[in-house]
Amino acid sequence: MLTVFGSTALDTIRTPKKTLKNVLGGAATYAAISASNFVDTGLIAIAGRDFPKKYHDLIAEHLDLKGFTIKDGKTFRYDGKYDKTLSTRATLKTQLNVSRDFKPTVPEDYRKSQFVYLANNDPEQNAKLINEFDNVKFSMCDTIDFWISTKRQAVIKMIKSVDAVVINDEEARLLTKEFNLIKCAKEMMEWGAKYVIIKKGEHGSLMFYDDIIFPTAGFPLENVVDPTGAGDSFAGAMMGYLASKKSTNLSDIKRAVVHGNVMGSFAVEQYGLGGLLRIKKGSIGKRVSMYEKMIRF
Repeated sequence: MLTVFGSTALDTIRTPKKTLKNVLGGAATYAAISASNFVDTGLIAIAGRDFPKKYHDLIAEHLDLKGFTIKDGKTFRYDGKYDKTLSTRATLKTQLNVSRDFKPTVPEDYRKSQFVYLANNDPEQNAKLINEFDNVKFSMCDTIDFWISTKRQAVIKMIKSVDAVVINDEEARLLTKEFNLIKCAKEMMEWGAKYVIIKKGEHGSLMFYDDIIFPTAGFPLENVVDPTGAGDSFAGAMMGYLASKKSTNLSDIKRAVVHGNVMGSFAVEQYGLGGLLRIKKGSIGKRVSMYEKMIRF
């Protein structure tokens, strides 16, 4: 089993063609639903009383919700706007609401999870939560500019407490104060991460381990409508794939990164969670095979 901890949110997403208001989002939601294509996934997250029943029913179909809490107050809200290329997003508003004072605990059933993903959540909560598991084989965290700007030292401390960090290129630069991505990765490895995966949006990713660099291409797509949650879907797929294999060997981690790129490609083809929720049986394997043919020479 995989445990995912992070935010469940109500998002307002503004793209050049469409604006979505109060749609189901959140880093943990995307990551957990992506992971659930590979392995049973438990979600630790919080929502307010305004969280719609239809969204609760939807996540309950895909995930174990023993760690999901509903509390008086409003659900975490995010409001962001994409430029016309869909490659740059400006954050207009972040309202932590019930997430601000959330004191998560790990349900008894989840404590045995050997694979744990800490989505981009408060780094202090993340670092504390990882200690509640009995026997973690592989843990990974993510972070965003909001936490880097407000709690940089806590982010560095969190990186020390996990095996791997997944982060996008802009945030890697912001966090390490380096521009070159190899230097960014080396800095994070010096802080204690064994593996560093830097996401580069449509350009794929770079995975660093020891003195190995494993670059992967993004899956080429003609129609991208909404990049929201693509990076979270990438990370969730990575962790879901590894948990399904119960493995942490390097070749499986490389394959996990490829599955991450593929799941990210499904996520961006439809608005909100639509791309992840409408994956047909066999289509993941089919796209992984296409990917392998594409990059082999």
